[in-house]
Amino acid sequence: MEGRKALRRRIRIWLVVFIIGLVLSGLTAFPLSTEIRWADELLRSDASPIAGNFPGLVEWIGRVREGLEATDAKYPFLLYGTDWLAFAHLVIAVAFYGPFRDPVRNIWVIDFGMIACAGIIPLALICGPIRGIPLHWQLIDMSFGVFGVIPLLVVRRMIKRLEAYELAA
Repeated sequence: MEGRKALRRRIRIWLVVFIIGLVLSGLTAFPLSTEIRWADELLRSDASPIAGNFPGLVEWIGRVREGLEATDAKYPFLLYGTDWLAFAHLVIAVAFYGPFRDPVRNIWVIDFGMIACAGIIPLALICGPIRGIPLHWQLIDMSFGVFGVIPLLVVRRMIKRLEAYELAA
C-alpha cells in the first residue's frame, strides 16, 4: 500500500502536468496570427508531407490564416476576445494550486475541472456548426476535454485514497 507522502507527491506531479497544459494552452492563445502564419507556411513548405496527404487541413489552416489576418488588419479589437480566453486558462490554472497545496480539502477544484472538460463537448457540437467549424476540427477541440479529464480522474481517485489515509490516521 502506498504511503501518504508518496501519494501526495504523485498527486502533485499529475497536477503540475495539468497546470502546465492549461498555462501553455493559455499562452498560445495570445499570438494567434503569428502561430497560424507559421503553421500555414510549415504545412505548405516543400518539406511538409502533410500538404499532399491532408489537403483539407492545409486548406482549412489557410482559411483560418486569411480570416485572422483580415480581422487583425481591420478589426484588431475582435482578437481581444482570445486574449480573454488566454487569461481564463491562466486563471483556471491558478485555481489548481488549491488541490496542489491541500488535495483533500480542495477536491472540489478537481470536480470543477472535470465538469469543464465535459462542457467542452456540447460547446464544440453546438457552436462548431454555428460558426462553420469543420467536424474534424470540432473533434480535435473535443479531444481537449476527453484528454483533459483523464489526469483529473486519476488525481481524484488518488485524493480519495489520501482522504481514506487521513481518516484512518
